Amino acid sequence: MTPSTSPIEILLVEDNPQDLELTLRALKKANIANHIEVARDGEEALDYVFCRGRHAERRISDTPRVILLDLKLPKIDGLEVLKQIKSDERTRNTPVVVLTSSKEQTDLVESYRLGVNSYIVKPVGFEGFAAAVQKLGMYWLLLNQPPA
Repeated sequence: MTPSTSPIEILLVEDNPQDLELTLRALKKANIANHIEVARDGEEALDYVFCRGRHAERRISDTPRVILLDLKLPKIDGLEVLKQIKSDERTRNTPVVVLTSSKEQTDLVESYRLGVNSYIVKPVGFEGFAAAVQKLGMYWLLLNQPPA
């Protein structure tokens, strides 16, 4: 997505092109988020969150309303991304939802230990996946009340 003057509502961290396309379609179909930034690996996600590299012009105070984070990412895995976000005072309160195909109990336990706000295993079929993404967007963007 291109930079915008409006705040980013969702940072979508996903390396799988099919899952990325399905997620974007589901959010668009539900008219949930107008401003989505996509990171295709863990390094790109951290650069965005911490205003480094091509995102150096951002202000760290302009955090996304929610981060949808896959765990199995190139360069830096999702657990390390989560750890860095939740261990920094400036980004600790940013909601992070793990949206992954991993059903590994160790990933689930470690995600919660590191401070994830929610852990969702991606449904296999498109309809189930689209419904899950729409519900996620609805909750985190419209219902959830973050601290000021």
